[in-house]
Amino acid sequence: MQKRFFLLFPVLFDLLSACAQPKNAFEQEVLSVLIKQTVPIVLPSALSGEISNTSARPVLLDTRSKREYEVSHLAGARYVGYDDFDLKRLPAGLSKDTLIVVYCSVGYRSEKVGEKLQQAGYTRVRNLYGGLFDWVNSGYAVVDEKGRPTQKVHAYSRLWGKWLEKGEKVYE
Repeated sequence: MQKRFFLLFPVLFDLLSACAQPKNAFEQEVLSVLIKQTVPIVLPSALSGEISNTSARPVLLDTRSKREYEVSHLAGARYVGYDDFDLKRLPAGLSKDTLIVVYCSVGYRSEKVGEKLQQAGYTRVRNLYGGLFDWVNSGYAVVDEKGRPTQKVHAYSRLWGKWLEKGEKVYE
């Protein structure tokens, strides 16, 4: 019995070690600390697929500041803000069962707005995992205030900007 255990030990160790590998620094230091997943998440790859589905496109809500939104945002996203968020900024007649995806730079502000939407009775609210930073880092496009593709991304601050690996960082 003991001999079998010792033969299996290297295999078990490899399996446990693989499971214990640290996440990338962005997930480990930012997302796992800030995001509580009170609002279900959607990964950038899954959202890209949802956006491509023209028959059931989700409503995209940008919860960053107006200046951040003007620098760049997801195509078709509506600015709703964070500090001054108001349900009146939602599209008129929006059904409570419409798929709504909220996002900000990394997902914290959008999670808070998502919670407010849930409290208001919206049943299909999702938070973009990793926010706009992870969207851009994953190679997906953003547009400027005139709807033109851009490489510029408001990086919020130099402290937070270190998590934006792709695109041209803007701090104004």
